[in-house]
Amino acid sequence: MNVLTVCLGNICRSPLAEGILAAKAKDANLQWYIDSAGTSGWHNGEKADRRSREIAKERGLDIEYQRSRKFIVKDFEKFDLILVMDSSNYQNVVKLARSDEDRDKVKILLNYSFPGQNRAVPDPYFEGGFGHVYDLIDAACDKVLEIENIYKF
Repeated sequence: MNVLTVCLGNICRSPLAEGILAAKAKDANLQWYIDSAGTSGWHNGEKADRRSREIAKERGLDIEYQRSRKFIVKDFEKFDLILVMDSSNYQNVVKLARSDEDRDKVKILLNYSFPGQNRAVPDPYFEGGFGHVYDLIDAACDKVLEIENIYKF
């Protein structure tokens, strides 16, 4: 399975989600390809925010290799599942969809932990709370593996 995680700038939330989900898939011996992107191109080519890298390192993950990029329409072809961090990301990705099949690939990440509630992973860029954001993403990624592994394989 190919999974893309998406937030606004691809420097805080989606890099954490990429790193967490990739580590969990590897630990579960799943052959999943995980990547991340942003709905804006503001930080193209940049590393994840220092604070995201630090919390990841504290929790045993290395996301230093990641570089920000913008979500593009071709991502619908490459990825089976597109996990967005909030409703704004959802709207920005879905408006680029070319078909119902594309739209059906887009899911709000925290709906895996809180079904149907459309809760946002808070953007920690200005507000902080990187540890809390990590914990929310970590718990949701457990559910992604549980649900998608059951239904897709």
